[in-house]
Amino acid sequence: MSAPPLPRRFAVLLPVKPSAVAKSRLQGLGDQVRRELVLAFAADTTTAALRSPLVAAVLAVTDDFQLARELRRLGADVIPDGTVDLNGSLVQAAAEAGRRWPGLGVAALCGDLPALRSEELSMALAQAPSNGQSFVTDAAGVGTTMLVSPAHVQFAPSFGPHSRQAHLDADAVELHLVDVPTLRRDVDTPGDLSAAVRLGVGAETSKVTARLMI
Repeated sequence: MSAPPLPRRFAVLLPVKPSAVAKSRLQGLGDQVRRELVLAFAADTTTAALRSPLVAAVLAVTDDFQLARELRRLGADVIPDGTVDLNGSLVQAAAEAGRRWPGLGVAALCGDLPALRSEELSMALAQAPSNGQSFVTDAAGVGTTMLVSPAHVQFAPSFGPHSRQAHLDADAVELHLVDVPTLRRDVDTPGDLSAAVRLGVGAETSKVTARLMI
């Protein structure tokens, strides 16, 4: 009897804006707290991704040197952001991932998923089809928290306002998963942050939210 095929593995692409400008809707918590949260979100997302057995590598895309240093310490590879357009940056990152790790699928993941659990990420990656793009919708049902492609040459992201519909229009398959609340819970507002805390955030975000008593 032949052995079962090994599961596909992926390079996760993680775009993160510099903390000086990211997460403006968290400004009401204080500028220093906002900056700390940007770094904490990315660190906790990276840690959860690297713990997934289906993730072979994380390639972060950022121009924030402090963030780059921390993500490298956690085990991620980091490249500078080559464009001002998110989708353009992701296409470049996918090409770089294909050069570094040929044969891996690619998965663009939001860098603000502080409650992410590796088992939920693994569940979504395992269900991604092998013949086209697929995606996971955010908690609001409007955006996208992850876009998966079986190869970097097929990767064509449409992140931005109403990205769920944009990805559907591009013939990407929506993954109708029930038990992945932490993969859907990106954080843009204080209300989002409270919702993430209720799900259980990672260690770095917990350090910041504990001071805020959220």
